[in-house]
Amino acid sequence: QVTGKTFAAFEPALDYCVVKIPRWPFDKFPNADRSLNTQMKSTGEVMAIERTFEKAMAKALRSLEQKPPATAELDDPALVDTPNDRRLFALLHQLGKGVPPGELSRRSGIDPWFLERLSGVLDAHPEPGKPTYKLVDTCAAEFEAATPYFYSCHEEEDESRPDPSRETAVVIGSGPIRIGQGIEFDYCSVHAAWALREAGRSAVMINSNPETVSTDFDTSDRLYFEPLDLQAVSDVLAAEGATGVVVQFGGQTAINLADPLSAAGAPILGSSVAAIDLAEDRRQFAAALDQIGVPQPLGDTATTVDAATEIAARIGYPVLVRPSFVLGGRAMEIVRDPRDLERYMTWALSANPRGEVLVDKYLQGIEVEVDAISDGETVVIPGVMQHVERAGVHSGDSYAVYPAPGIEPEEQEEIVDYTVRIARHFQIRGLLNIQFVVHRGRVHVLEVNPRASRTVPFLSKVTGVPMVRLATRVMLGESLESLGCVTGLAPTSPLVAVKAPVFSMAKLSSVDSYLGPEMKSTGEVMGIDRTLPRALEKAFLAAGLRVRPHARALLTIADADKPEILPIVSRLVQLGCPILATEGTAAVLRAAGFSPRVVAKIGEAGPTVVDIIERGEVDLVINTMSHITKHSGSGVIRDGFEIRRAAVERRIPCLTSLDTAAALLESAVQAEGALTVRTVAEWRAGVSD
Repeated sequence: QVTGKTFAAFEPALDYCVVKIPRWPFDKFPNADRSLNTQMKSTGEVMAIERTFEKAMAKALRSLEQKPPATAELDDPALVDTPNDRRLFALLHQLGKGVPPGELSRRSGIDPWFLERLSGVLDAHPEPGKPTYKLVDTCAAEFEAATPYFYSCHEEEDESRPDPSRETAVVIGSGPIRIGQGIEFDYCSVHAAWALREAGRSAVMINSNPETVSTDFDTSDRLYFEPLDLQAVSDVLAAEGATGVVVQFGGQTAINLADPLSAAGAPILGSSVAAIDLAEDRRQFAAALDQIGVPQPLGDTATTVDAATEIAARIGYPVLVRPSFVLGGRAMEIVRDPRDLERYMTWALSANPRGEVLVDKYLQGIEVEVDAISDGETVVIPGVMQHVERAGVHSGDSYAVYPAPGIEPEEQEEIVDYTVRIARHFQIRGLLNIQFVVHRGRVHVLEVNPRASRTVPFLSKVTGVPMVRLATRVMLGESLESLGCVTGLAPTSPLVAVKAPVFSMAKLSSVDSYLGPEMKSTGEVMGIDRTLPRALEKAFLAAGLRVRPHARALLTIADADKPEILPIVSRLVQLGCPILATEGTAAVLRAAGFSPRVVAKIGEAGPTVVDIIERGEVDLVINTMSHITKHSGSGVIRDGFEIRRAAVERRIPCLTSLDTAAALLESAVQAEGALTVRTVAEWRAGVSD
């Protein structure tokens, strides 16, 4: 005590608890090594705030947007004894069965305090009545916080601060980052909030992801850190007295809430729930395209094995099969015979709660993607993108090129025409994404997504068209015409841009790096220049792929793909690259006049393909898989997997698409001179060196 005053050391006093839980990609890779160690494996995370640890943990589990493992799986003692992605659920399961926290602490090495608290999580059921909202104390109790950053609890005092002077619109975010739903939707959510504020609306954001700009408390007028489920979102809408809710920018998470929110009386801004259902319900969708004369691959919806077999027999193999209402190509496969179709259907019908599987004719051709903005009459198309890989590789794993270099003028006219027809017929108000395949000179629609897509940031940046801003203004009732827009394809930018996927295969052991209909990439990069080879070169470099002169290339190619490898080998020879190949591939090359070094297959005498990869004797691997399906138990498939894993684990570029390999080598040969760097605005304006 000094001169009548007491001085005491103190720590900041917080009246809430925060829980963060990682989001792992093992729903995409169930056969991967799920153990956790010093190698990071998660793709994202969720965060929850509540008054106690128990309630914060329960809220965080809701925020994961993941079903818990099956009860039988949770009885596996290894889930408690070793660190893994399912351990938290296993601990809760064992506590619920009455296993003492002390025993679980001994087995897991987790501090007893947490296990005692987890027992309370089992009793943390939703409390009756509407919640109140508390302000996050970002000033650590030193002085009154003013940041508009809230979380829910059940107490008497409500600290939320709706603005009665302005109409309020709520933007639903996309939750934790995972494969198929990444940071691109955070970009869209942030730009939507900015557009709402620009239009004089009070912008409210709901999200559960601490990694994103949308959960910076100065991005929106008010931020609610809550799970993205019907109950939590409805409570925020009620607390805010919202006059509209935006579901188009939060990926599948937000769009899935449109129907239940609308049924509960929430005003959905932009495209109606009927328009969303029309695009996502296969039978309605097919009938709508037939009505407006837009071609689509033959197909139907099956709910039994026999029905799927009948559809496939009618339209012809190969067929593309997938559960209805999927995200990121989840559980999508190309099936080539009745036996494999029966296997797939048996699994899919048991795993899919809707009990519906889409069976479509697989058309191999050029895949094209379009993002557009529509007000129901005017339809603006900023650009047409072409995938480097032919149809069959998920769009999120494909290299996308703007403007589309391999589309004939009449094909592009058809693509634009079909986009306008669909947007008008479906009465889209806001954004839509359409994927096409050009098969034997004819354009077919593969799917329509009545929401923002992962290519919106890419296309917005390279064309300069503010897609999210325009879409948000349309949702608020403005017309595109009043915003200075006209129907059709926007003028082509003077630059070429390439979007390249980025993968995390090296972090996930036992995962096959082969690319197909199910998405596997965890991010993307972009390359911009005035020519396609230079833009490709930049994109490949940014993605970690580069072929240096004299790089040693190993080729092991499926029989069906062997006729296509000669131009690729010519480019390798042009770069001075020694060629190594397995016997079947080498025979084709020798017949064409090349002189490859023959390498033994797995199981043969001599150094095998895996041996030379492990020794570091190759710098590039090109491996394609035969049409025997990956579930057939074929030794060919297992050999290919071992080759790809050996390359990935040693950070050796491994390409499983000849289209990607051809583009990589073409860019390496044709791109000349030093790389140039300018601002995107300078590229668009055509500024020279």
